[in-house]
Amino acid sequence: MLQPRIPVNPLPTGTPNSLNHPAPAPAAPAPLVPARTTVQLTPGSALALAAGGGAVVLVVGTVLVSMLLAVAITGVSVALIAVVLRLLVRDMQKGR
Repeated sequence: MLQPRIPVNPLPTGTPNSLNHPAPAPAAPAPLVPARTTVQLTPGSALALAAGGGAVVLVVGTVLVSMLLAVAITGVSVALIAVVLRLLVRDMQKGR
């Protein structure tokens, strides 16, 4: 009852079956492509690459430091609000 059954689905008449007819071989071999290209850096391009990398490091560092500062300011604010609320609740319980 719970055994899997594989449905029989024959191909319709007139439809080519790619399993019976392999693809034809290419007429001409593909041209050979070098495995790896070499990049030569001139002193000017090396300097530009170093300056670009330094700029990226500075920008990413600035963003990360500003995010850390925002989290720190938020944490201090929440802690200060918690202290003020605690004092207000204590004063309300004492009946002042």
